[in-house]
Parts: sequence; structure tokens; C-alpha cells
Amino acid sequence: MQQYSDEEILSLYRDEQSRNMALHHLIQKYQQKLYWHIRKIVISHDDTDDVLQNTFIKTWKGLAGFKEESQLYTWLYRIATNESLTFLKQKQRANTTSIHPIEYQLSKSLESDTFFSGDEIQLKLQQAILTLPEKQRLVFNMRYYDETPYEEMSAILDTSVGALKASYHIAAKKIEEILIKH
Repeated sequence: MQQYSDEEILSLYRDEQSRNMALHHLIQKYQQKLYWHIRKIVISHDDTDDVLQNTFIKTWKGLAGFKEESQLYTWLYRIATNESLTFLKQKQRANTTSIHPIEYQLSKSLESDTFFSGDEIQLKLQQAILTLPEKQRLVFNMRYYDETPYEEMSAILDTSVGALKASYHIAAKKIEEILIKH
């Protein structure tokens, strides 16, 4: 199936007759990329599916207001990131009986996740990443796994390039220390 450019998708959206086709192509183009971006944040496959669905709903509702000041994928990643962080905060608030922070809960769910296909080293890396503060975890995942340029991360996370470089450097050092200890 042909992959449509962002411009073509937006053009289809502007025409009321082809709006549903625009949604179809938007989902086809970005579903897998956004799934993995969200999955690195919320860890659980089922939770990722829920957040991804919310991301596309919010995207669809907000597409009329998209001003095209940034690229479409930057806007989508920002929505996905915000939805993921909101989900984690809600999950933490809902689980008032646990004395463990959300990162500990995510680490434990990763160990029992039937959809996690990594080996022991990958599991240890993921658990090390989960010890990072939220912002460092986001920056590390986007840079290490997705090789997202700092300029794009800056647009997605609304943070300066210098701050992102510092966050990544600190995160990488922390992960290295954790992996050396274990």
C-alpha cells in the first residue's frame, strides 16, 4: 500500500469528502512508530494500545487546529508523549495502595510481560532505564533507540537542545553505572 506524505494526508483531511481516508493514512503511517515510542514510556503492551488509541483520538479531534508550524510527526509525538505521561500519572494516583513508585511497578510488569521478547541483557537495560527520572528516560529512549536528532526532540519535548544533550549524557552515565554494578 502506498505511503502518503504528511502534506498529502493534510490535504486529504482538508477535503471533507476524503477526511476518513486521511485518518486511515495517518494511522497507517504512524501507528507502529508511535506504538514503540509509547511502549518505551508505559512499558505494558495493553497500556500502550490504550494510550495509542487515545493519541489518535486526540490527534483526530485536534487536526483542524493544527497550524503546520511544526512537522506533523513532531506534533503527533508530542501528543503521544503527553498522553503517555498523563497515563502514568493517572496510574500512579489510582494505585494508592502501593508503596512502590510507578517505575518499580513498570519494571515488575516488564518482567512478566508476555509481549517482551528481549533477552536478559535487554531486560536489565530496560530496568536500568526505568530508574531514571521521567525526563531523562524520555530523552534517553528517543536518542538511543529512535536516534531522534536533538532538534526534533527539542520541538517534541519543548526543551532546549543544550538541556536535552545534558539529560542524555547524565542518563547514559547513570545507566552505565547501574549495568556495571549488576
